[in-house]
Amino acid sequence: MQKPDAPSCGRNREAILAVFKHHLKGSEKLLEIGSGTGQHAVYFAEKFPNLIWNTSDRKENHLGIELWLADAKLTNLVAPISFEVGHDPFPGKNFDAVFTCNTLHIMSWHKGRTLLKLLGENLEQSALVFIYGPFNYAGKFTSESNQQFEGWLKSRDPDSGIRNFEDVESEMAKSGFSLLEDRALPANNRMLVFSK
Repeated sequence: MQKPDAPSCGRNREAILAVFKHHLKGSEKLLEIGSGTGQHAVYFAEKFPNLIWNTSDRKENHLGIELWLADAKLTNLVAPISFEVGHDPFPGKNFDAVFTCNTLHIMSWHKGRTLLKLLGENLEQSALVFIYGPFNYAGKFTSESNQQFEGWLKSRDPDSGIRNFEDVESEMAKSGFSLLEDRALPANNRMLVFSK
């Protein structure tokens, strides 16, 4: 099997890195929820050699992640943990940072709310959460391309869709988190940074 390739990882990684450089300085152990191909994990783990980067995803994506990790040979990268919201238990309580990229609009909002609740139940005080993806504001799309993307998402799964920023912030507040930053990133995406 060839390593899977997601071109978007190459396009957005520098912008995401800029956010991480600002916020991740003191973090020691990060959990990535929905590692996908594993490309982000390899890129960011190399940039933060003192940060233990734990990958996780559904079991069917593990082989691709493992191929990327095997080629990278980085000692601070951890093999993927099986984690599907609503199916598997949360991977642990000793993470001081969580990163999830392009996941909330793929899963149903019910599962999305469950994930945000799990973060509150399992992360300690001062833990950071980074949520990357497109978001609506006041129920409105921020671009025509996002509106078209929403149509494509719902054609695949009617329960998926771009989430409202206000709903995400509200659910995170219920879980004990406050918003540190809402940064605009390329291609009509955002990075939401929360602290517990």
